Amino acid sequence: MDDRQRCHDILSDLIAFPTVSADSNLDLIAYVANLLEDAGAKVEVQQNPDGTKANLFATMGSTEQGGGIVLSGHTDVVPVADQDWTRDPFKMAELDGNLYGRGTCDMKGFIAATLAKVDVLRNAATKRPIHFAFTYDEEVGCIGAQSLIDLLAARPVRPSIALIGEPTMMQVIEGHKGCCEYTVTFTGAAGHGSAPDRGVNAVEYAVRYINRLMELRQALIDRCPPESRFDPPHSTINVGSLHGGSAHNVIAARAVLEWEMRPVVPEDHEFVLNDLRDYVGDVLLPDMRRVANWAEIETEIIGEVAGLTPMEQNAARDLLFRLTGANAAQTVPFGTEAGLFQSIGMDAVICGPGSIDQAHKPDEFLSVDQLDSCLTMLDRLAGN
Repeated sequence: MDDRQRCHDILSDLIAFPTVSADSNLDLIAYVANLLEDAGAKVEVQQNPDGTKANLFATMGSTEQGGGIVLSGHTDVVPVADQDWTRDPFKMAELDGNLYGRGTCDMKGFIAATLAKVDVLRNAATKRPIHFAFTYDEEVGCIGAQSLIDLLAARPVRPSIALIGEPTMMQVIEGHKGCCEYTVTFTGAAGHGSAPDRGVNAVEYAVRYINRLMELRQALIDRCPPESRFDPPHSTINVGSLHGGSAHNVIAARAVLEWEMRPVVPEDHEFVLNDLRDYVGDVLLPDMRRVANWAEIETEIIGEVAGLTPMEQNAARDLLFRLTGANAAQTVPFGTEAGLFQSIGMDAVICGPGSIDQAHKPDEFLSVDQLDSCLTMLDRLAGN
């Protein structure tokens, strides 16, 4: 069996595991672990706290001197519920040069390609280690990758380069913004609407918080780094939803606000959070507690995904230039796990088969040509 057919067969197997983020990925991880162990890799499985999901980190070659290349992908996929699929999303189908199924491009196609090439990668690992990093819960905040990064950061030696195979049409990507999501719950005091001063209206305080976010949004525009290559070039804030209250004539005792920030640089993230902390502690809460000393504003961190900052010196980018023939790297608006690898001193780059335009949609597909290009890139990596 040639590597192309082997890749298609592995991808078909991976698609058959319905690893929606809300569900377990353990069966898929066991399948991948078996393939890598049979190829001679040292495999580590890192479970989440309740044992329902896991990361896999595998190594070929000696790691005594550190270094080596990580080939990274996430195993979870987004839901298919309420999407208008014309075929079974968890049974891969090939039609007119495309491979259909949930996760084909985002991003089981890349994972399948790396597994199909384990033999050539094993041979290449005699020169420098090759690592495989497959994570859980990327789609809901890069939760698995954060645990994996903590594991790697604690080691005396670690890989030096990370290639994250998100769908980029095999273009080399060296930067994206961070993505930070928060849910803020306001607890006030109910009362009759005819006497608003006798209660604490949680919705009103949520609106004041939103007004502060809008002020900060303008401040972020003013703070835009002159060299930014993103679109838009500045950090952004978006208010996603606000829910609260029960009736026209009742003072709202509870409100829940969901918002996100996409920072260009880490300093913008710190700027916004520090300002909000002071505004809540010095202004909003004292006002609320003048009427109800139990009033509260609680912030839940849904996810804080590090951005990937373009770097003047980036060995991962330069390696991908050699492997793909590209001579320029781009930035993208969507988030990945790449910034987490960069945060522990690794050079990181994004390059993988398929188009992000197909991700998360019904009838998601990956073209055979794109998968072939990825296999060719991995062959060149083995020979580099």
